[in-house]
Amino acid sequence: MRVIFSGGGTGGHIYPIMALIERLKERKLVTNDEILFVGTDRGLESKIVPAAGVPFKTLKIKGFDRKHPLKNFETIELFIKATKEAKQIIKDFKPDVVVGTGGYVSGAIVYEAAKLHIPTIIHESNSVVGLANKFLAHYVDKICYTFDDAAKQFSEKKKLVKTGNPRSQQVLDLNKENVDISKKWGLNPNMPTVLIFGGSRGALAINKIVEKSLSELETKPYQVIWATGQLYYGSVKEKLAGKEINSNIKIVPYIDNMPGLLPQMTCVVARSGATSLAEFTALGVPVILIPSPNVTHNHQMKNAMDMEKAGAALVIPEDDLNPNNFVSSIDHILLDTNYAKKMSDASKRLGVPDASDQVISVMENLIKNKK
Repeated sequence: MRVIFSGGGTGGHIYPIMALIERLKERKLVTNDEILFVGTDRGLESKIVPAAGVPFKTLKIKGFDRKHPLKNFETIELFIKATKEAKQIIKDFKPDVVVGTGGYVSGAIVYEAAKLHIPTIIHESNSVVGLANKFLAHYVDKICYTFDDAAKQFSEKKKLVKTGNPRSQQVLDLNKENVDISKKWGLNPNMPTVLIFGGSRGALAINKIVEKSLSELETKPYQVIWATGQLYYGSVKEKLAGKEINSNIKIVPYIDNMPGLLPQMTCVVARSGATSLAEFTALGVPVILIPSPNVTHNHQMKNAMDMEKAGAALVIPEDDLNPNNFVSSIDHILLDTNYAKKMSDASKRLGVPDASDQVISVMENLIKNKK
């Protein structure tokens, strides 16, 4: 099987592809020479994909500027040029199937593949469908999705296949080596524990509310692991310098083995990006979600509300965040085992433990039907 993958800009577009590639290799359906990732040279993919040893090519492309419409003439010119380059990449690589996960770069490559009558798939990992996927939905053969609210936004109902997010299956495989929290941080593995984090770089709003709530959290009969993010760790440590922190609180810059830590957490406080939610639901971890307001179409809030509606999360909008609702939400889950169990069960019902295999099945069927 020869496959071109394309997605760019955010982790939500990249990590599902990386999970699919890993699973395809595990099942010996592809070699490294039979896959190609097409992205941009400015997005997150330009670092993640080459570092993983995956063959990588770039297209120069950018999104529409809604505030400055005159700048979009350049955007249109870049898209036209990118489609020509995409066509050549496709002809040179000769893929059996092309898979896009969103971002403008996937718009160019998947669109050209569809015009060349090569089997095409898009995957939407968020509750709100991105512009590239809305555009591509008219041309592709199949639309894979994670959230039911996303399915409602596509008019091409016959193309829809609910597969879940491939990261779900990957994280289940990765959690086999659990983090020993007693050895690593001197914490009690039998005590309720909450992990608070805002992504690898961290989230300023989340760090600020933990700082404000720290004195109260220190009095609780549970443990707190606060991952500040690499960007903020130095400033947090500086602010807390000279203050003796209770032993039930551990402050770290980053969690390098999230899948190995999550199964041991009673609860997690986090943003609501698609990749994180795929991990939480795969493992059935109760979550308190503080959606980032700085994302396209407020999709993190929509993701979070879908989780809350299913009983798998509590949602606190960033603007409403205060020490009272922050700590009381943690208390509600960590101090009520029945409630935590209900949330965990609801979360697992949303998870798709074989999501990668389901997407691969769609790929295989399209290739078979093409022959």
